[in-house]
Amino acid sequence: MRISLTEFVTLDGVCQGPGSPDEDTSDGFAAGGWHVPHMDATFVQRASDWLDLADGLLLGRRTYQAFARDWPAITDPADPFAERMNTLPKYVVSNTLTEGTWQPTTVLRGDPARTVAELRARPGRELQIHGSARLGDALLAAGLVDTLRLVVAPTVLRTGRRLLTGPGTPSGLRLAHHEATPNGLLLLEYETTGQAPLGTYEGVAAFT
Repeated sequence: MRISLTEFVTLDGVCQGPGSPDEDTSDGFAAGGWHVPHMDATFVQRASDWLDLADGLLLGRRTYQAFARDWPAITDPADPFAERMNTLPKYVVSNTLTEGTWQPTTVLRGDPARTVAELRARPGRELQIHGSARLGDALLAAGLVDTLRLVVAPTVLRTGRRLLTGPGTPSGLRLAHHEATPNGLLLLEYETTGQAPLGTYEGVAAFT
């Protein structure tokens, strides 16, 4: 399976608490809900298209527990995500959880790089990480993420936890698709290409 990572971020890279003011107030964060004002029908359709590619969800403990609390409570048959989120296989990376409450769930204990690599080697389409920024960052640094999807909101917060700040080898990316929604969300899809290349600028002649 391919590993895909989908994250909502601000222009200054904040990924904390996109969905509501009380979603994640850790470290005193009080600016949650910044993604919601920019959602529109185009974004919802693209997010649904992405979920169509999933053969499973890969989550960190904190995101898993929040999703396990919230998604089963969504019973509206018109909701484009709830049925799939609730029925897809879930894999939660945790050394503290012993079992899942949001079925079907498998708890992956031990070294995340090893357990996720074993999953990635199985046949299938995408194993999708939604949120779980720390897990996604660690797996990208370990070379285990194949696709990175960023939903960039036209917002600068200047506070909050930022995406992709952990240690590791610099990652090279290739832009595979981009789109702007009517409400200003920028949808960016990247394929990973290994270690980020470096170069020295020697004038415009090299690019013409």
